[in-house]
Amino acid sequence: MNPLLRAIVWIVALLIAGAVAVAAFVGLGIAGLFGLSNPFASETVDRSQPALLKSIEDISEYHAAVGNFEVVLDVENDVRFIPSFIAGDRSLFVAAGTVDAYVDFSGLADGDLTVSEDGTSVEVRLPGAELGEPNLDQEKTYLYDQNRGLVDRVSDAFSSSDQGEIYLLAEDKIAAAAAESELLEQAATNTRTMLTGLFGSLDMTVTFVDLP
Repeated sequence: MNPLLRAIVWIVALLIAGAVAVAAFVGLGIAGLFGLSNPFASETVDRSQPALLKSIEDISEYHAAVGNFEVVLDVENDVRFIPSFIAGDRSLFVAAGTVDAYVDFSGLADGDLTVSEDGTSVEVRLPGAELGEPNLDQEKTYLYDQNRGLVDRVSDAFSSSDQGEIYLLAEDKIAAAAAESELLEQAATNTRTMLTGLFGSLDMTVTFVDLP
């Protein structure tokens, strides 16, 4: 392109950009002066497809208790013989989530529920409570702080940071805490209370026998 013509094109482009900027500035000023909405405000358009129900599954589990857990992870990855400011990282990660405790009635057989001849009492062989998988609360789970070496920061510039491992570690920590808590005992107690009330509404007393 001719140098003179190229210069003219650049000048015109700059004038157009300047005109747009001035119009936006004036528009914002007028909108603010008269209490009007910003004419250049951004707008989000949601063109997502509606959620579709894929299937419905029957469940035979009584979810009797839910435990709420929180853990702060302090994870450091060191590179031998190299200072941390060059390579390596340390992350502080806050994770919060829940664990369900439930009793699965699907394995009950005919002999696990015995009604007395006069119909006033029932004996139930009750399975033990089980723990579900941890469910992290995404609104309360976040990376609090992270220090990375120079090499790691340069690497991040060319690839996305994967926090999958620290999420899995958080789930493992919460699952371990749930197993050591009184959650299973509380679920068993709540299940017995529920069944006692259920049979009591039928004027029946209930006796529980734990399955081996």
